Amino acid sequence: MLTADELARRSAEAMWNNDDASKSIGISLESVAPGTATVSMNVEPRHTNGHDICHGGFIFTLADTAFAFACNSYNQVAVAQHNSITFVAPGKLGDKLTAVASEVNRGKRSGIYDATVVNQNNEIIALFRGNSRTLNATVINDPLTQPDS
Repeated sequence: MLTADELARRSAEAMWNNDDASKSIGISLESVAPGTATVSMNVEPRHTNGHDICHGGFIFTLADTAFAFACNSYNQVAVAQHNSITFVAPGKLGDKLTAVASEVNRGKRSGIYDATVVNQNNEIIALFRGNSRTLNATVINDPLTQPDS
């Protein structure tokens, strides 16, 4: 049987292999463990508006990606029920933004996760909260990775 950390890593790898959207905008998966995940991206000209400020949609996508990896880290397919974001400061051209998502509460079928987006100076850019709903499916189909009943 896999450890919880190995299961989280294998689930993340399976998701990452099919996440062309995140890869196409420059998001990198940094780490994952049960109930938590870290992703990052460098703010490039294609991410900014006319003021060299990162569009909020990219920041939301970064936080949502961390949330997705965190809530799927138990090898149970989870989807978003509700997400919200508060922008605290602008992400700027050249910044490296990092989103860290952490489990706040996980019930039988639903979960609550918070993600904090910071820049390279550890200044908070955005605060995100996501609610997930677990489906009756696994991320990877391997007998060694099935959750305990």
